[in-house]
Amino acid sequence: MPREVRKRGKKHKKVQDQALPKGHVQEQEDHYPNNSGEPSWIVSAREAEGVHPEAPFGYVDPEVKAYFRTVDEQIQSWQEDRIQPVDEDGDLDPNEAKRVFFVAALGEMSGKEKQLATDPDCSVILERMAYSMDDFVLRVLIDRLGGSFEALFKHRFASHVCQTLLSVASDTISREVKDIFPDVPASEDSGELRTLTRLVLDLCEEVGPSFNALIMDPFASHVLRSLLLLLCPTVLPEDSARKSVRSKKSMSWKAKQGHMKSVFSNDKESYSSSDRVPGSFHDATNQFLRILRDGLDANEVRALAANKVASPLLQLVLEVEADHGSASFPDSLMDRVLVGMIKAYHEDSTVSIEPSDYLVTLLRDPTSSHLLETLVLRCPEQVFNILWSVYFEGKLARLALHPVANFVVAKAVERHDSKQLGDTLEELKLSWSKLISKTGVLRALIDRSRSLGTHQQGVCEAVFTAVEISSSDSRDNLVPCLLFLKSLEECQISASEAIPDTDHKKHGRKGQADNQREPKIQGALILQSLLKLDEPHCSIVVDSISSLSIEDVVRIAHNATSSRVLDVLFESPTVSFKAKRRFVMSLIGHYHSLVDDRIGSRIGDRCWAFADTYLREKIARSLIPFEQFLTASFYGKFFARNLNLYLLQRRPEEWRTSQSNNKTSSATSTQPSWCSPVLPEPAPPAVSTTSQKSLKRRGQSEDEIDAVFKAALGNKTKKAAVGRVSVHEAQRSTDMQMSEVLGAIHEAPSGESGRMKRRKVS
Repeated sequence: MPREVRKRGKKHKKVQDQALPKGHVQEQEDHYPNNSGEPSWIVSAREAEGVHPEAPFGYVDPEVKAYFRTVDEQIQSWQEDRIQPVDEDGDLDPNEAKRVFFVAALGEMSGKEKQLATDPDCSVILERMAYSMDDFVLRVLIDRLGGSFEALFKHRFASHVCQTLLSVASDTISREVKDIFPDVPASEDSGELRTLTRLVLDLCEEVGPSFNALIMDPFASHVLRSLLLLLCPTVLPEDSARKSVRSKKSMSWKAKQGHMKSVFSNDKESYSSSDRVPGSFHDATNQFLRILRDGLDANEVRALAANKVASPLLQLVLEVEADHGSASFPDSLMDRVLVGMIKAYHEDSTVSIEPSDYLVTLLRDPTSSHLLETLVLRCPEQVFNILWSVYFEGKLARLALHPVANFVVAKAVERHDSKQLGDTLEELKLSWSKLISKTGVLRALIDRSRSLGTHQQGVCEAVFTAVEISSSDSRDNLVPCLLFLKSLEECQISASEAIPDTDHKKHGRKGQADNQREPKIQGALILQSLLKLDEPHCSIVVDSISSLSIEDVVRIAHNATSSRVLDVLFESPTVSFKAKRRFVMSLIGHYHSLVDDRIGSRIGDRCWAFADTYLREKIARSLIPFEQFLTASFYGKFFARNLNLYLLQRRPEEWRTSQSNNKTSSATSTQPSWCSPVLPEPAPPAVSTTSQKSLKRRGQSEDEIDAVFKAALGNKTKKAAVGRVSVHEAQRSTDMQMSEVLGAIHEAPSGESGRMKRRKVS
């Protein structure tokens, strides 16, 4: 086509509507089709666009989201202590800059709380900010979320925000119970702000009608668990409560977000969540239990046990019901799960109950077996005896070897009396050698015998039978057999075929589970339980450790798993003082190789803390030839600082005094604060004439080298004086190399200043 014919721009197609007359188009708009059967002149309003389920309250503006990303970066840097606000004049409170920044972020958040909570990016930021909110701000935020909690609970991202708010609300509620309320600024525009206790009760009333439906929701169930723990904080221990609220997947995801804590250094006083809660919380919990009993029949309650979403919440509900004392009544939730066992006992205490296929299924199901563990621990004593006799007795050999049922058996052993414990040991007599692969039941029997104080000899014989040690001469091999969970014959074969391990410092690190020569956690736990038995039963482990070679002991101490056995050796009150001292003395001459490791240095510190002054001197003098080795060691140099070999070689009496004072102070600090003795203040130390001269010498003008070291090190350099050394001064011992450098600098003449004076004279 010739250039002069071409025209710029896009070609526009003729729209069909343009061909229609203007009046015809208006007529079509006026007569919008109506399929409701009403007259044509009645036009219903057009339906609005459907609300997106991921953003039920609308999307966050991109500019607002970008602003909160900067807020998140700043708060995260403060929480990780990377950046702290600096005041050049020194007049501003370090928390004031954070508070101003936080107030600005809260002002930007106002009116957008629900949108931020449902946003995938801003919900994490809101969680991070919740840890730094004071009582007033937290009440305002929860108040603005009110009325939409059911939708927020079922939202993928907002449910985690609600869970975080409920977890941080426990401290505020504890303060409100003690009548500690923040100052609320007066405002004419808004009404009265409810207390957090009232807000939580209103939340319970809001989600109460839909409680049975929320149990099955994959996002709302964990929020309900947090709500029940807020209402009943003492129903579970703190560690168990933390694990029951979040799943492993949720905990691993939250760990990637960094440590969340308050950004204010001198934050408000923290109150334990185990403090008393308002009495209205007890009524709110009972209301939830009543809704669950009235809304679900027995079969529906039992169906929740096999559901992966509802089963953890049902476990917590049964814990709450047992804590309130209502689980022992007929037709309770626990009675429904136990297939009417409680009701049958109340009607006839001597009735013979037939085994239920439902409870037999719970024993072997990976999901519902956790619920059965709760039932075994929390059911009434008489019902537990029936449960044990019907479902466990006579079947222990098979159940203890089952990969799922053995955990339930281990929990049931925790409630044994002396007779039941003896019967269990007798029934499993022929199965101990098979239980070396499933150690949960064996460990539970050891712990129960320790708490009851009976059948301790029986559990020791069961341990020897499990590792196939029959003769008394072979009992010294108990520790290696249990650490590797092998029989005596297999352990001896492995020892004879093993290649000498010169790089044993890597034990306990990554890839430990794949190495067959690595100590097993289950075996180390059994050894720790045996060390807590009464004398002389705990001595079977102590004697086995004493019979090992020094290389084997050092190898055990360098492993992250097996070193815990040595920790319990020092911590156990039943292990004699003589046995602990004998173990510490057996390592003399080998402490330099013991502490040259990340894990071994911790065991070396335990030995040093246990030793008295005489034994410490023996350990320190044995390490004098290895002084340079410890100084060059990455981990050994920290142990060498406790030794203070420089002071020991030059002033032994002063070293003994400082170690004696250090030992006394450490023993005093371990006592409870209510029984700590009040010691008289020590007299001021006597200073000899030699030290007086040195003090005068220190008062003279310093040269440039002394000034530089003093500016760099501050008061970290230790200058020992003859006489009594205080405890705090003895603890500030420096590295050996730095002490030698400082000593050489002090002995060197200040030549530069002298040369300057000679120039002036000449």
